[in-house]
Amino acid sequence: MITLRRETHAPPGGATVGRPVYAIGDIHGCYDLLHALLAEIGRDAAARDPDRPALLIFCGDYIDRGPESAKVLAALAWLVRSNSVDVRLLEGNHEAMLRLFLKQPIQHRQWLMRDGRFTLESYGIAVPSEPPSPAEMIELRDALLDHMPASHHQLLRQLELVVEYGDYAFVHAGIVPGVPIAKQERDDILWIRREFLDYAKPFEKIIVHGHSWLDDRPMMRDNRLGIDTGAYETGVLTAARISDDAVEVIQARREATLTQEAA
Repeated sequence: MITLRRETHAPPGGATVGRPVYAIGDIHGCYDLLHALLAEIGRDAAARDPDRPALLIFCGDYIDRGPESAKVLAALAWLVRSNSVDVRLLEGNHEAMLRLFLKQPIQHRQWLMRDGRFTLESYGIAVPSEPPSPAEMIELRDALLDHMPASHHQLLRQLELVVEYGDYAFVHAGIVPGVPIAKQERDDILWIRREFLDYAKPFEKIIVHGHSWLDDRPMMRDNRLGIDTGAYETGVLTAARISDDAVEVIQARREATLTQEAA
């Protein structure tokens, strides 16, 4: 059973140029939580601002670890085509690893054996428990290319690294302190952790990010908002409705065992 929880926080001092933003944390193949969360966001947006589409910004890591990566990508592809919402999709490090595997499967077999096997299995592709041979790696890559709909391939090619909106910047993992957003390196945006998380001074903009989590609570800081709550482990998928007046946390929750940070 999935329940919904909401709580309101004071805004960290930023403005969204008059239009609220719904930012969604790392999904990791948890389609059931995504479905429930999107339904709640739809109800909320329709009740508050029925005359214009809601703006949704997804912070990456749609695939791997959870059981239904294929259904998550299908839902996102449908949202992109829909006129009912405005959607911006950020690239996560897991989408980056998938794209590398599709290009060079032998060189990127580590992704498959660690987390990617769940994505392949969501498309109905059986992955052997033993490390595949180079020839088998190519066969698995080719099977994934065959099983993935064209809309999923297109979606992966159109992911963004940064979305700036008002006083906020949305990224997957974070940014390097002291470096302008426009000059950030792709790998840092996708992978950075402690150097960013431990930085307490203001950034160029308030950073909204995923990638790192501690438990089922978002990380609310003066300079950043972390909305990854480890959905594949905690059973909690988090969105934040960010407006000039408040940050409202919306969570879809199911029972799960909590573990510590992973991404």
